[in-house]
Amino acid sequence: MTKPTEPQPPRPVGPRWATRLLHAFCAPHLVDEMAGDLDELFQQRVGTIGLRKARLRYIRDVLSLLRPFALKHKPTVQHFSKYPQHSSFHPDMIRNYLKIAFRNLGKNKIYSFINIGGLTVGMTVAMLIGLWIYDELSFDTDHLNYNRIAKVMLQQTVEGNTSTSEWVPIPLSTALKNDYGSDFSHIVLTHQTGEQILANGTAKLTQKGYYAEPEFLEILPLKLRQGARSGLNDPGSILLSESLASALFGNTDPINQLVKVNNKVAVKVAGVYPDFPNNSEFRDVAYVLPWTQFVADQEWVKRVEDNWGVNAFQLLVQLAPNADLDKVSAKIESVKATHAKDEAKFNPKAFLHPMSRWHLYSEWENGVPVRGRIQFVWLFGIIGLFVLLLACINFMNLSTARSEKRAKEVGIRKAVGSVRSQLIGQFFSESFLVVFFAFALSLLLVQLALPWFNEIADKNTSILWNNSLFWALGIGFSLITGLVAGSYPAFYLSGFQPVKVLKGTFRVGRFASMPRKVLVVTQFTVSLALIIGTIIVFRQIQYAKNRPLGYDRNGLVSVRMNTPELMERYGIIHTELLQTGAVVSVAESNNPTTGVYSSDNRLDWKGKDPNRPVDFNVVTCTHDFGKTVGWQIKEGRDFSRNFSTDSTGLILNESAIKYMGLKHPIGERIKWANETYTVIGVIKDLVTDSPFEPVKQTAFRLNYEWTNFITIRLNPKMSAREALNKIEPIFRKYNPASPFDYKFVSAEQDQKFRAEERIGKLATLFAILAIFISCLGLFGLASFVAEQRTKEIGVRKVLGASVFNLWQLLSKDFIVLVLISFLLASPVAYYFMSGWLKQYTYRSDISWWIFAVSGLAAIGITLATVSFQSIKAALMNPVRSLRSE
Repeated sequence: MTKPTEPQPPRPVGPRWATRLLHAFCAPHLVDEMAGDLDELFQQRVGTIGLRKARLRYIRDVLSLLRPFALKHKPTVQHFSKYPQHSSFHPDMIRNYLKIAFRNLGKNKIYSFINIGGLTVGMTVAMLIGLWIYDELSFDTDHLNYNRIAKVMLQQTVEGNTSTSEWVPIPLSTALKNDYGSDFSHIVLTHQTGEQILANGTAKLTQKGYYAEPEFLEILPLKLRQGARSGLNDPGSILLSESLASALFGNTDPINQLVKVNNKVAVKVAGVYPDFPNNSEFRDVAYVLPWTQFVADQEWVKRVEDNWGVNAFQLLVQLAPNADLDKVSAKIESVKATHAKDEAKFNPKAFLHPMSRWHLYSEWENGVPVRGRIQFVWLFGIIGLFVLLLACINFMNLSTARSEKRAKEVGIRKAVGSVRSQLIGQFFSESFLVVFFAFALSLLLVQLALPWFNEIADKNTSILWNNSLFWALGIGFSLITGLVAGSYPAFYLSGFQPVKVLKGTFRVGRFASMPRKVLVVTQFTVSLALIIGTIIVFRQIQYAKNRPLGYDRNGLVSVRMNTPELMERYGIIHTELLQTGAVVSVAESNNPTTGVYSSDNRLDWKGKDPNRPVDFNVVTCTHDFGKTVGWQIKEGRDFSRNFSTDSTGLILNESAIKYMGLKHPIGERIKWANETYTVIGVIKDLVTDSPFEPVKQTAFRLNYEWTNFITIRLNPKMSAREALNKIEPIFRKYNPASPFDYKFVSAEQDQKFRAEERIGKLATLFAILAIFISCLGLFGLASFVAEQRTKEIGVRKVLGASVFNLWQLLSKDFIVLVLISFLLASPVAYYFMSGWLKQYTYRSDISWWIFAVSGLAAIGITLATVSFQSIKAALMNPVRSLRSE
């Protein structure tokens, strides 16, 4: 029989109030360890020094531990103090986010490449467009008085149609100074010189410039590098741009040096100003000549100094400091009608057009600014946002598509204590890491692409490295992109329930792929709309290029008569040119074939309403002009030396006959100023102005005195180079002081399409990049779908499915999405592009085949993108496919 166990005495403990004090004041993560150590030490002391002394020592030790490092508000590691438990911004958590993010990027190289590549392209496009828009919006803003500078413009109404022009009569300047002088700081008359020859010794250059009154320097104002600001007060002076001064004089000081203008007038260099920036309306102004020289040199200007009917000059003004532009514009509205009673029938209205709107709002229709570069600013801004959106869609699509792959990761993280905010932080960290790489790469791509981009866009833009606004926008833009691109995956993936995931009962649901399909449809809708729009733009350009011109431009060369030698020796030059055999015809005219610079309102004819205003284009020419340009006679005959009466003969174009309402025009008498002319011929319309606008009524008459251009028809049996080599010595012989400057009429005509062609090229570039980004996303999705259906593909192959069957299975869903995109994009593109075409009077229609070609191209691109992954999956060994599952 065992002896019963003796009851053990109770284990001594330290004073309870001291233990409570320790728990009350010590940090939770330290208190358990300290309490255990104190208790162990207390038990040892009970055996050596007794219970009473052990308790006193316990109390002393507790009090000694209540130090700042151990108190609740001071954790052991100081920098942890500002982060609450489970904080998503804990430094350790952030390091973990980045480590996992790098690991995931490296593990999924294809998806990482697609995400980073797509975002890089999207951000590059957005940056290029942003720089283009910045350049457009900053036109002329370098001028000190930018907000107070304006052009005086005129509107005149003829038969209910209001025309708007920046050309005004000279007397308008005097009237504004006399009647409204207090509203303006400066009022300046200017006139564009066109191309003139400036020479110094052997240096001879053809440049464009301005004639201007002295206060021109105050309005802009120009900061002279050299010389005096009073230079324009001297009729015999000239101001040169730095680049022109360097070209003419090299390193020699140009001040007080002589420059010969058109081998006619020698002027003294009074000043050198810095070149106008590329984004300035005055960027082609290489020199400025005094207005007084213009009046003295040009006889016709003297004759119209008091004529309110000749609108051929520009008037720049600077408002007084306290003047309001709109109020002043309203005040001066009737100034021309008040001073020129004969012009009142045109209902002329003057108004101020501010410098801030010159570039962006330059096209008027019936008195209203309806078009200009502003429409392209909006267009490209929207395209930039859409292209960036396409790149973000790729990221969201691939992240959500791979959600099932990462569902287990989310479940485990939640099971071990991760809260949803930490998971959201994890996915956003991955998003921001991708955006960071994309932003860095996009800066590099923009820097590399800028020279090429500037050439296409006719710009001189550069990355604004030193501009704080650029970096604020760039970084803010990146953060927004990261938030947008990472938002859906972050909130979608972090919402998975860990129990279902870890048990294997988690399913993404039958509609889980629906958001991805919607985003793919959005991508291709945008891309298809861009493709359709680009085709319509280029078709409109080609339509205008193919417009019948009414003359033969091939082999037609124009030479400006800008020296006295050419004007005085035209007869002998004409004869010798024909003797070379390189020329079949030569003629003179006051305008080039590709433009008409003069108009007249003094024509009168039988049956004309006396109250009806008149506006005709006027071309003066020599006898052989029609033969040289190859115009087509519709009625009557051409000018002929066999008829001396042709000096008072008129040839009218079809538009003029329609405008005048003449049923039998040949022999009709036309009163023009104080003379009577007879209509001897009617020609088919010549397209001399804008190829997109209707031809204006035009009258042609003989005049050997008022001519400024020589038009030459080259021998078609010779090459252009061979013919020009025979022509050039004749011009150098009789015009030795000037370079042989010539222009092919075909090249001048093509120049009229440059703005539209630039826009078309940029739109094409952006459309290609949009398709590229969309295809990147499509490639990634196809790869994922093929990977997801590996087992199904293996089973189907074992059961006898062919490669074509499997390709069809994997491709059809994507084709359906592209077809839906096509159905959405077509009406949207038609609506916007039909509105764009309405700005052109002469325009193409929108044919059905444009949409068909775009749709087929989109399907072809889709099949090419998807087929690689589809065929690769279909050709996989089914044994390996099944084993991989």
